[in-house]
Amino acid sequence: MFARILSEVLKPPQRIAVAAAHDKPVLEAVFKAKELGAALPILVGDEGKIRRYAEEMGIDLADSPLVHEPNVRKAALYASNLVREGQADLLMKGMLQTAEILKAVLDKEKGLRAGSTLSHIAIIEVPSLNRLLLITDAGMNIAPDIKQKADIIRNAVTVARALGVEQPKVAALSALEVVNPDMPSTLDAAILTQMNRRGQIKDCLVDGPFALDNAVNAERAEHKGIRGSEVAGQADILLVPNIETGNAIYKAATCLASFRSAGLVFGAKAPIILPSRADTPESKFLSILCAARVAAFKAGSNE
Repeated sequence: MFARILSEVLKPPQRIAVAAAHDKPVLEAVFKAKELGAALPILVGDEGKIRRYAEEMGIDLADSPLVHEPNVRKAALYASNLVREGQADLLMKGMLQTAEILKAVLDKEKGLRAGSTLSHIAIIEVPSLNRLLLITDAGMNIAPDIKQKADIIRNAVTVARALGVEQPKVAALSALEVVNPDMPSTLDAAILTQMNRRGQIKDCLVDGPFALDNAVNAERAEHKGIRGSEVAGQADILLVPNIETGNAIYKAATCLASFRSAGLVFGAKAPIILPSRADTPESKFLSILCAARVAAFKAGSNE
């Protein structure tokens, strides 16, 4: 749960390059993380607006590097390059469109591509499950093929392990619990399950296909006669068949059920925090904490 992440802030703090940082909710989230000891912000954006917002919000900018770049596209490239050159550990989106910061991430000279599939991982706190639930991909890949789905699982597994889940359980979702040749998502689920059993997807347990309820509710899985699965009813990660499904589950969880949430993009040289303009400051703050743990975990695993 997020309470554990809040109580176990990792040190040293992670350096966050914030692109187009002239945004009040983003500044609020970043400096809250700084106060907690999780982040050291590097602000790239319109200096006049940043200083004015900071003064209005009572934020002290004295020891936070600030780069004046009012052009949001150039700010995104500058912030991305800070991460690329090792001067920052994380990249965060401020007051600019997602497409603009992703263009900077994909830039050949100043970007952060690492040769893997980039995917979005939504992290939601479900009180009835007493655990965090990761949903992927709800924001990047529209209709991933089997190779992309394998990469998406690997990305989510790294994030889950960074958040303390030693061997994440991955449920490949569809509308059925059995393989149906007329439903491609069930075929993909079966293939991914076999890939996991043969060691092609490591450090996790993958099973599927599952309908959503059977993936997260053990009683419903039992009622449906799903036995002998270590994932049924206990999933930590929900692999969705397409972006529409992932987006709908994520929005239902946050808008209808009001579950607390975080999110990040993984698969680049560093985690990327891409908050939506509709995200709350708390969601942005929790995203920073999660991304900071992922960056620290990744750095440790590369040593």
